Amino acid sequence: MLTDKDLITIREKGITPEQIQQQIEQFRNGFPDLQIVKPATSKDGIKQLNEKQLDQMVKVYEKASRKLKRLKFVPASGAATRMFKHLYAIYNSYKGSEEDYLTIMADKSFNSLNYLNQNMSKFAFYNDFVLALEKNGTSLEEVSRTKDFGVLLETLLTEKGLNYGNLPKGLLKFHKTFSGNRTPIEEHFIEGLNYAVTGKKVYLHFTISAEHKDLFENHVNELIAKYEKENKAKFMVSFSFQKPSTDIVAVDLENNLFKNKKGELVYRPGGHGALIHNLNDLDADLIFIKNIDNVAQDRVKDKSSFYKMALAGILLKTKDEAAIYFKKLHKKVKQDVLNEIELFVKRKLCIKLPENFDAWSIDDKKTFLMRILDRPYRVCGMVKNEGEPGGGPYWVKNNDGSVSLQIVESSQFNAEQKELMKKSTHFNPVDIVCSTKNFKKQKYNLLEFIDKNTGFISQKSVEGNDVKALEMPGLWNGAMANWNTIFVEVPIETFNPVKSINDLLRSEHMLEKDMLANDSIPVIE
Repeated sequence: MLTDKDLITIREKGITPEQIQQQIEQFRNGFPDLQIVKPATSKDGIKQLNEKQLDQMVKVYEKASRKLKRLKFVPASGAATRMFKHLYAIYNSYKGSEEDYLTIMADKSFNSLNYLNQNMSKFAFYNDFVLALEKNGTSLEEVSRTKDFGVLLETLLTEKGLNYGNLPKGLLKFHKTFSGNRTPIEEHFIEGLNYAVTGKKVYLHFTISAEHKDLFENHVNELIAKYEKENKAKFMVSFSFQKPSTDIVAVDLENNLFKNKKGELVYRPGGHGALIHNLNDLDADLIFIKNIDNVAQDRVKDKSSFYKMALAGILLKTKDEAAIYFKKLHKKVKQDVLNEIELFVKRKLCIKLPENFDAWSIDDKKTFLMRILDRPYRVCGMVKNEGEPGGGPYWVKNNDGSVSLQIVESSQFNAEQKELMKKSTHFNPVDIVCSTKNFKKQKYNLLEFIDKNTGFISQKSVEGNDVKALEMPGLWNGAMANWNTIFVEVPIETFNPVKSINDLLRSEHMLEKDMLANDSIPVIE
């Protein structure tokens, strides 16, 4: 039962009582299992293009996109906390004993604190780290002499030093370059110049958290001043936050609305899939989606940009062909033309028609095919699976009886479907090019293409009480489930995420001169 006080908070968030009731019903009913048929592979659902074909698609992009508004969409709201998860575990338990010290020194693995310590000078934030130590009245030499890993971690992670554990990932110094150190935000500026220039403008959109708005704006203003001076281009940078209207109420284990000790409803963010609302607000002809941490040094950028343009070329060519067929379907269609359109849907859009489709009337077929052609399009790069985390490409059966390509997360598999995960050959690196306008250049309402029967329910703790939390379908999972989707194989070199701080010591993130460097600096030994 909602009180007057509840109704006020609901309205302030832009949520209706009816939506609250729908959320409660989702908690009660759960979500049906996704009908996952099989993994998409290079022989079944993932296109492999040779060098000549890729060059052709890049040329298609360069020619067809001249008058199109292009935009880079970068989810960047996440804090860097997860990058330092293993370091926090040490920091919270480290007592400075000889046993603690020996335990750390015994671990020589790539992601260890020991490895970080030995290679500290190679990080782009190294000079800032040294200055932070000096500001606190100590030095790297002193930390090395006293073997004080506690001070090292405190200076790196907390507000007593760099505060990297609490900053957004996009604002950390990732890369050394010969012209200065760069954050991921700056690297996306440079990528935007490589493949997303519209006339003389580069449109960039970052989704961020409201608490970091000032930090992002200050940094971006510095970058705009720098890159507009160096390049004959104007940077049009915008930000958005996850909308309060996408928040979801928490319920107790009996699916009743949960209230805190103050008698207030408890809301939780709707999850990554809530960003479909942010994407829906943008007006562009081509939208390039890439995660904030998937950046690399300049010598690696050329290949990433080349494949980004190739994916965009595939999208534009496919969309143009679909537009021709869509126009034909509005007229009287002969069976041979209908067969041609069916073949296009099967081969180019990778959609397997319902089993009894052949028995349908021509009018029913036309209606179905027009609905398929007239929806958002995306082309997604897929990387061969080398053990990296991330969603994978699968064939999924839809409610209308068709089977199409979707990106599926591990949390969407039930126990019986786990074997299918072992057969997957590729994973999703979030390398996506989208078209969110129809054939008349009008924006789709992307919210109409969400599979609302997908989502995730988890158990959390609030004030010592167990509650249920619900997350919306992921942005490139259920939120885009009813888009036309094409998968294309891209090389692993185009995927360079930074999930752990020591990933910055991988070659694609290192300045060339640092790759084999053995600088003589103080380290804890």
